[in-house]
Amino acid sequence: MLNVYELWIVIVSLLVLKLCHWIYQWRNPKCNEKLPPGSMGFPIIGETFEFMKPHDALQFPSFVRKRIIRHGLVFRTNLFGGKVIISMDNELNMEIAKTNRTIGVPKSITRLFGNNKLFVQSIESHKHVRSLTFQLLGPQGLKLRVIEDIDLLARKHMEEGARNGFLDVKEAASKILIECLAKKVMGDMEPETAKELAICWRKFPSGWFRFPFKIPGMGVYDMMKARKRMMNLLKEVVLKKRASGEEFGEFFKIIFGENERGKEKMSVENAINYIYTFFLIANETTPRILAATVKLISEKPRVMQELQREHARIVGDRSEKDAALTWEDYKSMTFTHMVINESLRITTTVPVVLRKPDHDIQVGDYTIPAGWTFMGYPNVHFNPEKYEDPFVFNPWRWKGKDLSALVSKNYVPFGAGPRLCVGAYFAKLLTAIFIHNLCRYRWSMKVETTVTQSYMLMFPQGCEVQFSEDTKVD
Repeated sequence: MLNVYELWIVIVSLLVLKLCHWIYQWRNPKCNEKLPPGSMGFPIIGETFEFMKPHDALQFPSFVRKRIIRHGLVFRTNLFGGKVIISMDNELNMEIAKTNRTIGVPKSITRLFGNNKLFVQSIESHKHVRSLTFQLLGPQGLKLRVIEDIDLLARKHMEEGARNGFLDVKEAASKILIECLAKKVMGDMEPETAKELAICWRKFPSGWFRFPFKIPGMGVYDMMKARKRMMNLLKEVVLKKRASGEEFGEFFKIIFGENERGKEKMSVENAINYIYTFFLIANETTPRILAATVKLISEKPRVMQELQREHARIVGDRSEKDAALTWEDYKSMTFTHMVINESLRITTTVPVVLRKPDHDIQVGDYTIPAGWTFMGYPNVHFNPEKYEDPFVFNPWRWKGKDLSALVSKNYVPFGAGPRLCVGAYFAKLLTAIFIHNLCRYRWSMKVETTVTQSYMLMFPQGCEVQFSEDTKVD
């Protein structure tokens, strides 16, 4: 009996020893050189819960600020079960962005986008997809194919909101985006199919940054179910159109035009996967940024008045008051572009450089190991040496500057390098046209409306604007 008791003591001791060794390895990951300072947090969960704690969208999260004080501008941590390097060093961020193509995101996101996901495509494949997308969403594509449709849709939703007396900015922007891009990509669809597709996109769960466990009841499991439903719907529409010879939208015309000339570089399945990815990313980001911009405008009467003057001038210069917005009108929105640039600067308090280096990178006395996720924050946006009173929303600081630039040494709202957001021009266009149509009315937003951030921009009290009874602006 004593021998059995002693055996159990040995077994338990070994298990405890193994557990302690595992915890030690977790907290002290191996590296050929010296790792940046930091903590790996608890096993598996790391420091994820503190990282994802909601915070004021116009401030960097306390998680980051505390660790900068403790460790400096570059530190290590563990988020969503993965090893992470976080950097607030702008020069390092730009260098990583330019020299590394592999995007670094949690497994929950890579699972979300399927086996043919855009995130892990080869360099050549990624270049090709970006080239195709740019034909639709680059300046020329927007000018020829998109601007008029967005203006008509924005006008329709604004008129509906004025009749109701209120408008949910994020929801309206999402509907405009989906209705416009669905037609441009898929072409004309049956009303019921279009409606179901729109419901699919709008109901897709927010908050992609989750633990990667595909277990019923957990977020990733629900997202995978939603993904399967949307992919099946898209595939049905595409295959039905091909079988019947119906006309596709511009994007599929571009792809199939290459196929007809014997240059097929993307299968139908990959094209469907990419369209799904494209819709999902656009619908999760642009409407949120637009809603935050409207909130910032509502808090600055002087900004709102200047916008109303600018857009009244644009409408007044038309020979027909109800004529569609032109590319020349859009380019003439100088103050509007100043507002958009300032909003992007001040609301971008999340990592804009997400990479996974394929080789060790030496940074001073430290090494960023290959395979770790690199998160670069746009600390430069709030550097008082670059922007006076950086936490103040002041569109006039952009007066006389190049308003068309998507990235510069001190401005990186869309990231940088070969992974620069391909939808950046589209996001700015949609925001400008939405503001143009909104400023034709008298409106306000509730004082209690707040903008928080848990990686994504969030609106706990909603993001509705209320229209005045005497709603038309003279």
